[in-house]
Amino acid sequence: MSPFRASVPLTRSWEHFEFTVDDGVATVTFDRPEKLNALTFDVYADLRDLVAELPHRGDVRVLVLTGKGRGFCSGGDVEEIIGELQKMDTAELLEFTRMTGAVVKAMRETPIPIIAAINGVAAGAGSVLALASDFRLLAESAKFAFLFTKVGLAGADMGSAYLLPRLVGLGRATELLMLGDKLPAARAEAIGLANRVVPDAELADEAAALARRLADGPALAYSTTKVLLTRELDSDLGSSIELEAITQALLMTAKDHKEFYAAWAAGRSPQWTGR
Repeated sequence: MSPFRASVPLTRSWEHFEFTVDDGVATVTFDRPEKLNALTFDVYADLRDLVAELPHRGDVRVLVLTGKGRGFCSGGDVEEIIGELQKMDTAELLEFTRMTGAVVKAMRETPIPIIAAINGVAAGAGSVLALASDFRLLAESAKFAFLFTKVGLAGADMGSAYLLPRLVGLGRATELLMLGDKLPAARAEAIGLANRVVPDAELADEAAALARRLADGPALAYSTTKVLLTRELDSDLGSSIELEAITQALLMTAKDHKEFYAAWAAGRSPQWTGR
């Protein structure tokens, strides 16, 4: 556990999704399969808080997001969220929309790599959770759908209009966010939204293999790479080069870099510690 925790303890259990940690790999499984893992207010809040806690646990090097059953996540529950939103005033609505955005902000700002193993439909907010992840592995039957305009809201939600153009370009992002049409897995891979598409039966194994690779590798190097990718999205070249120079100089003093040289000199594979 991080030595820089305050007196508030880490959360021992999470009620609104399944959460496990196994040898450095944390897994969040959305577990409302009867509703294609539609989100509730509680799921949003728990995911926001969990992602914020992960770097302080000391036992997590990578996070996998996936869904139980036929879907990854179908977005906000129409009855439990959209129905309730009709009863709220402006201040309450703003509190809600800021909370949903805070989930994405936490996902992008955590130094822990996040893999979205998309086993079915990723729609609405579910598509943005996948978008906010660092890796997107899709089953062949998976589909994206940025459905916000389909319910009369702006296609720009939870940071989607910031993140999506940076992955697929402004033209394709405009089409996806404005029209809200379904995007099959093969097309998602073709335009750069998916890192890899695999047969449905192989998705869990592929996600596990990638998670294992990240967990067993030089975790400090991976985490700083994610941080720099996030920070440099809006940085000029000179600032980016300076930030990278400072980071590399610090990592040259790290144990993993010294371990690489020792392993190279000894003709063996490095034993990474993430330090």
